[in-house]
Amino acid sequence: MGAPRSHQTRGPPGRPERAPARFAARHSPLAAGNNPMEADSNRMLRILHTADVHLGARHADLGDAASGQRERQFAAFKTTIELALGEKVDIVLIAGDLFDSNTQPSRSVERVAAELARLVRSRIRTVIIPGTHDVYDRASVYRAHDLKALAGSKPNDEFVTVLTPDKPEVCSPPAMRSSSRRCSTRNAPAEPAPQHAPGRRSRATWKIGLVHGAIAISGKTDSDDVVVTKDEIAATGLDYLALGHWHSTQQGKAGHVMYAYSGAPEPVALDQDRAGKVLIVSLDDSRGSKTITFEERTVGKTHFEKVDIDAAAIKSQPELVTRLATRANPDLVLDVRLTGVRADELDLDTDEIEGSSAARSSRFAFGPVAAGADGRRPAIPDTIVGAFIRDVEAQIAELEASDETEHAGELRDVLRLGRLLLAGHEVSL
Repeated sequence: MGAPRSHQTRGPPGRPERAPARFAARHSPLAAGNNPMEADSNRMLRILHTADVHLGARHADLGDAASGQRERQFAAFKTTIELALGEKVDIVLIAGDLFDSNTQPSRSVERVAAELARLVRSRIRTVIIPGTHDVYDRASVYRAHDLKALAGSKPNDEFVTVLTPDKPEVCSPPAMRSSSRRCSTRNAPAEPAPQHAPGRRSRATWKIGLVHGAIAISGKTDSDDVVVTKDEIAATGLDYLALGHWHSTQQGKAGHVMYAYSGAPEPVALDQDRAGKVLIVSLDDSRGSKTITFEERTVGKTHFEKVDIDAAAIKSQPELVTRLATRANPDLVLDVRLTGVRADELDLDTDEIEGSSAARSSRFAFGPVAAGADGRRPAIPDTIVGAFIRDVEAQIAELEASDETEHAGELRDVLRLGRLLLAGHEVSL
């Protein structure tokens, strides 16, 4: 299958002054910091928000193309860093799953640290939370490697901060305070979202949080590792919640809290056509009222295209591969569907097609082998052929109703080959 997973009140010369902010972060449950800071209400804060980079993903299903896809993901991360530098943002937020797993060679972590060092040299702060892939457990990549030191952030500064139970807060006076409460396993315990402590007056202009988890959707996220409800988000009193875990870019609002998923900067799987982006978030309090605006910026190279091909017009597999070759592009993922009537004699092996050089970046989804007004071949009544067709088609329909598409596809091939055999054709497997 082919490839598709810091702040100072006064900045360096040439950069405008920015508003102080307070940060809250969590893996689970949702948390908000409560320590007050002085705020300059006449300035804007600009954030680059990313998540789900999944560096070091193995991509076992991609075979020889796996290493290429890993490089594409790192290239998107590097482009993200260059965007942060070019836009002169104040802070980069990485809301979990920077790494695809905790098993990373030193050279890979050092490569990431070298990119973060570019931000350190430009005095742009980075705040990172572990996710559900690079979870903060005993084997955490963040325990095995001192990312802060590798990136050149000094012990007494906070230009690179990984929020963990060992370091639940980061204070960078007078600009920023971050706090975190998180679980140390992939399965988050049920715990209510904490509220701001009563009686404590916050003077921070902006209250910002990070969460790596899913927003609760009944029947869809019940078994997810970390789930938060919109009521929990609304109760935090945050201005902005930077989310990770979902790989598609999207924004929303819960109560007075704006939230967003940045999405993965490069698609990690073949169905992530809303990935490939990061968010530039501008928080403005210069006119007496708070406004938060989002800009989606493309950093990934992969793009998607859906293509329908009439199966009746395809005579052989080599012909289909030749047609696909005209669309060959290493940055393109084709979602190809064969529609209409597929002749029984048309023998296709999707693995071979997807493995061909012409279709290296393609994904294939085949429609039913069928004809007729209801999408099925009319079965001859009271014959062995008719009984066979009715029986297999009933099994296919049952599997499709249960979303067992792989087994349904196998039975479609059984139906095609069976019809050929019963019609007296010679069939080789």
